[in-house]
Amino acid sequence: MARDTITGSRIRERRSMAGIRQADLARAVGISPSYLNLIEHNRRRIGGKLLLRIADVLGVEPSLLSEGAEAALIADLREAAADADDAQPELERVDEFAGRFPGWAALLAEGHRRIGALEHTVTTLTDRLTHDPHLAGSMHEVLSMVTAVRSTAAILAETPELEPEWRGRFHRNINEDATRLAESSRRLVAYLDGAGDAGASLTSPQEEVEQMMAARGYHLPELETGQASPDAIVEEATGLDTAAARSLAQTALRLYRADAQAMPLDKMAATLAEVGIDPAALSRRFSVPPVAVFRRLAAMPDEVMPAPVGLVTCDGSGTLVFRKQIAGFDLPRFSAACPKWPLFSALSRPQTPIRRTVTFAGRDPRAFDAYAMSDRIGPASFDHDPLHIAYMLLVPRGAVQPGAPLVGSSCRVCPVEECPGRREPSILVDGI
Repeated sequence: MARDTITGSRIRERRSMAGIRQADLARAVGISPSYLNLIEHNRRRIGGKLLLRIADVLGVEPSLLSEGAEAALIADLREAAADADDAQPELERVDEFAGRFPGWAALLAEGHRRIGALEHTVTTLTDRLTHDPHLAGSMHEVLSMVTAVRSTAAILAETPELEPEWRGRFHRNINEDATRLAESSRRLVAYLDGAGDAGASLTSPQEEVEQMMAARGYHLPELETGQASPDAIVEEATGLDTAAARSLAQTALRLYRADAQAMPLDKMAATLAEVGIDPAALSRRFSVPPVAVFRRLAAMPDEVMPAPVGLVTCDGSGTLVFRKQIAGFDLPRFSAACPKWPLFSALSRPQTPIRRTVTFAGRDPRAFDAYAMSDRIGPASFDHDPLHIAYMLLVPRGAVQPGAPLVGSSCRVCPVEECPGRREPSILVDGI
C-alpha cells in the first residue's frame, strides 16, 4: 500500500490512542462522522486545511499523519524481513504497520539491530577464543601449573613413607606452583574481562600499529605536509608500547610518506573527482604501481573519497599483517581468512593485477569490487627465492551481482554451507 494512501489509518490509530470518539473528532473539525469514517478507512484522500485541523485536535504534527514513520524505520523493517528465513511478512503493508504501530515497529527494528550486534560479538569472540595466541598461551600455562600441583600432591598422598627432607621439598614445590597458578589465573581473568570488546587487549606489535592508524582515521595530515617526520609521530604516539611496534610504525609511516609524495593530496583529490576509484587509471596518471595506489586510497580523508574503501595485506605465508576495516566485509583478527579472497590468488600470480566482484556472505550480503596484487619485498636475487606481500583493496558496489562468488570472513563463522575450501564446520550455519 502506498504511503500517501494510508493517512486515514494513521488518523484512526492516533484518535484511538487519544481516546477521542469518531463523532467528537468529526464535530471538532467541522465534517460529518460518515465522511470521517470514509477518511479513516482510506476511502477518501485528505490534505490541506482539513488535515491541519485534524492534526491540531489530535495534538500531533501533520507530517506524522501524512508521511507516517521515518524512511529509516521502514528500511530497517524491510531489512529485518529480508533476514527472516521461515517467516513471510507482508512487505506491501510494512508502511501501514509502521504508521499504525510506530512503537512496536521501532521495537522490532531495534531487536533486529541488536541480534545483528550479538551475532557480530559471537563471531569476534569465537575467533578470539579459538585462535588468540595470548589466550592459548595463558590456558597452556594454567593447565601446566594445575598438572604440576596434581602430580606433586599425588606423590605426597601415595607415598606416606617419604623422608621429612623430601616431604618438605614437595611441600615447597606445591606452594610455588600454586602461587604461579594463582598469578596465571589472575592474569587470565583480567584478560577475559575485556573479551567483550573485539578491539581490546592487543596482542601483537602489528596490531598496535593498526590501532594507532585507526585512531587517526588512517590519515596523517602532518606527514602529508612535511610538518612532522615518521620518527616524531611515532615518538608522540600513544599505544605503541613495544620497541617492535614502534619499529613497524616507523616503517609503515615512511612508506606512507613516500606514497603521499608520489600522489599529493590535492592532485589525488582532483583525479578522484575525475576518474573515481579506478586503481588502474590512478596508477597510469601518477606513474606508480597499483599497490601504491591501494595504500594511498586507504589513507585518503573521507571527505575526498567517492566511497569508503577497505584494505587488507598478507605476507607470503598468508598471514594477515594489516587490516583497514570496511562495513559489510568482516576481516578476522586472529584466525585464517577465507581462502577464496582474491588476496591469496595474488600470491600465486606475482605482480599480476586481479579484479573480482565478490559477495560477502552474511545476514546482509554485500557486493564489493576486490582489487588484488602482490609486490616483491627487497631486491631481486639469483641466490634466494623472492618474497612477496599481497594487497587487496575493497570498494563497495551497489546491488549484489548475480553469480558473483561468495566469500566469507573465516570458515568458523561463514554461513556458506557448500564450499570446497571449507576447513571446519561453521557455528552460524544453523543460526544463533
